[in-house]
Amino acid sequence: YLDEITYGEYRYLAFAAEQFFVNGGTRCFVARVVPPDAKKAAGTYGILTAEAVDEGKWGNKIMISVNTSCRKKMQLVEKLGDRVYRAKSPAGFLEGVLVSFHGEVNRIAAVYGGEITMEEEFTVNPVDNNIVPVNVVTSLEIDLSVRYEDEVESYEGMTLNQTSPDYVEKRMGKSKLVKITCTPEDKWKNPVEMILGEGVSDGSVTLSGGSDGTLALVNDGTFIGEDSGPGKRTGIQAFLENDFVSIMAVTGITSQAVEVSLVSHCENLKSRMAVLDMPKQMTKTSELIEFRSIIDSTYAAMYHPWIQQFDRTVKCPGMFPPSGAVMGVYSRCDINRGVHKAPANETISCTGLSVNYTTAEQDILAPEGINLIRALPGQGIRIWGARTAGSDPSFRYINVRRLFIFVEQSIKASTNWVVFEPNDATLWARVQKTIADFLEHLWRNGMLAGASSSEAYFVEIGPSTMSQDDMMAGRLICNIGIAPSRPAEFIIFRITQHTAEAGE
Repeated sequence: YLDEITYGEYRYLAFAAEQFFVNGGTRCFVARVVPPDAKKAAGTYGILTAEAVDEGKWGNKIMISVNTSCRKKMQLVEKLGDRVYRAKSPAGFLEGVLVSFHGEVNRIAAVYGGEITMEEEFTVNPVDNNIVPVNVVTSLEIDLSVRYEDEVESYEGMTLNQTSPDYVEKRMGKSKLVKITCTPEDKWKNPVEMILGEGVSDGSVTLSGGSDGTLALVNDGTFIGEDSGPGKRTGIQAFLENDFVSIMAVTGITSQAVEVSLVSHCENLKSRMAVLDMPKQMTKTSELIEFRSIIDSTYAAMYHPWIQQFDRTVKCPGMFPPSGAVMGVYSRCDINRGVHKAPANETISCTGLSVNYTTAEQDILAPEGINLIRALPGQGIRIWGARTAGSDPSFRYINVRRLFIFVEQSIKASTNWVVFEPNDATLWARVQKTIADFLEHLWRNGMLAGASSSEAYFVEIGPSTMSQDDMMAGRLICNIGIAPSRPAEFIIFRITQHTAEAGE
């Protein structure tokens, strides 16, 4: 958790993630942004270079412990020739493995069946014919652990043999804390000594040099990020590589440039929605409507006001952007009811609001696509709006847009098998049945409107949807229509009073 004095408007990520899970979220992906002058903690220790996976002074707390391991043992029962021995059981001893016998280090040059060829002769005869051997050749391996606060990663039995699956760089490529590079020496000695120094068989080192950078250098471009290709994308663009994301937010950042970029990202992919915060200091309806006017997209939704929750950094309540909690409510509704249920009239976990809006103000802001969070007597604090930030009346409601996203992405995933199939009537029938079965399931589970399946959906595929040119170009075109259920946003009562004369 980051404090307000140091980090200002950039402190809200941890609180938003907490609120996401508190309100029903199940899986959250985070893309971290840092100032351009931030540095990774690192260190070079003999043949080993370690670097924290991300920038920041957090990496200065990473401690790497290294120990010598001699788990594998091998009995050499006969000398067959110059540097060649017969082993009783050579399992686990591969070409390139460093071994030790009475403190003398050697390396295996070749393994053929039970024959072991060493790169050099041992100065002391290693042959032992005893049933219970007294003299054995042991492997020289590395046990390494990486610790950051309470998180520990352990890697046992690693080698400096680059062809082995236990090679240091290969095994530690899965580390979530550090990146390791290794430059083994040609000379033979205990691999731990190559890292920690002559005569040292175990020890620990700590990374250093990590810094958080200059906060003043963070700007809109830092959050928008750059698309520099796979593995090099930053900011919002980093989520181009993530197909699991369905809702997104840059929590607490209300810059118009950042919010427009986030919405454009969601519109271009057509597989996710943006949840947008509004500036905390804005309270008047006219200000909120003006701010809302910068966005016109059915792939976005705006929420206000900010919510009150416990601030762990100062041990008292504080105000935080609602996007994290709102996304948790989205997830909760998806799990409990489905994406067809509007994420509104749902309680939100907080103790207060930065502004308490009236019903009259709600009636002004709701048609403008501003979803208010309201404290309702006897009902707690609830999300009291379900509109997108778009002007298209077909997708006025969040649940309608998200239902269409869900249906489109599900159909794409379930019909991947059609690629390279013959584009003929047999394929059309199979595709139509696959899609119709899926939509039938949705309708029977109440996710589509209509008294019958014909009123709920239709699937058209064949000559009526494709021209000969389409088929020659390898295009399979299917027209699908669905009838989404829409929320009852306004409930209208008509009350008639009967006078005494009317009853006569």
